[in-house]
Amino acid sequence: MKAAYFTHNKTFKIEQVETAPPGPGEVEIDVAYCGICGTDLHIFHGAMPHRLGDRRVLGHEMSGTVAAIGDGVDNISVGQSVVVRPLDHCGQCPACKAGHTHICHNLKFLGIDTDGGFAQKWTVPAHTVHLLPDNMPLEQAALIEPLAVACHDVSRGRVAEGEDVLVIGGGPIGVLVAMAARAKGGKVTISEVNEARLAIAEKLGFETVNPAKADLAETIMAKTGNKGADVVFEVSGSQSGVNAMTTAIAVRGRIVMVAIHAEAPKVDLFQFFWRELELFGARVYRPEDYETAIAMIAAGEVDTDTMITDVAPLDDIQSAFEALDDNPTAMKSLIKVLDE
Repeated sequence: MKAAYFTHNKTFKIEQVETAPPGPGEVEIDVAYCGICGTDLHIFHGAMPHRLGDRRVLGHEMSGTVAAIGDGVDNISVGQSVVVRPLDHCGQCPACKAGHTHICHNLKFLGIDTDGGFAQKWTVPAHTVHLLPDNMPLEQAALIEPLAVACHDVSRGRVAEGEDVLVIGGGPIGVLVAMAARAKGGKVTISEVNEARLAIAEKLGFETVNPAKADLAETIMAKTGNKGADVVFEVSGSQSGVNAMTTAIAVRGRIVMVAIHAEAPKVDLFQFFWRELELFGARVYRPEDYETAIAMIAAGEVDTDTMITDVAPLDDIQSAFEALDDNPTAMKSLIKVLDE
């Protein structure tokens, strides 16, 4: 098979490698599409080298078709369309025993701690595989992993019908969070400073605010009759976003921390006392978040044509990563792994 190995120093190397048949409890997948995640891009720029070894096949936002199954796999068949939830838990730690396997103390993230989906074949534990509806295009299905992140965030925030929702940050995950919140009945506003991303958000039907041009808290208060947002998602990863999340929120509002901040931000804890606020962390996803994401794609609740901004073949993975440095407004870039 053909695989793209990341060898550090912003370099991918395409290689032909032999594959072993799937072992007990494993599934081999012919990869169709694999998206470039923000985490992949951080790794491209030098993050987390200790988790990669000398080289690594990155990629985890994938879709594909089952090519072979190992012994003991009886709920998956060759030829089925699938996606992978790329989390392999230990089953023994306190988090796993409490039922929180997605935040296992010893969690392995497939495609970072192991080889991933920027290869024509990917062998994974069967418990990570989710089946797709027969009629779902595999290009659209490559959005399920990041959409599952958003579904988990919205679940943590307990978004309910009619609530005012503020999403701070209009990048790919922020827009998907907005879509997932809207699907729950939330009235969503997206805050973003990049005009190109604001235009995408508006095309998708969302109200927007550019906090570089208007005071975000004042705007949200005006929109909500001086109440504030019932739920705020901090997706910007910026100190200004953290500042806004405690000023644009309603009494007893809920804040979901989605972004990974490069440095520990300063948080106005006084506002948590004064307004009786709640703060939630949200990390990756649970199996049910994947099923919710699959259902949303199947129901047409995600404008996949707008979200997928470009597709490049596996042979061009180097230039595809480099292009994202020059085009930070892209929503979702996919690598087309399958050969025609």
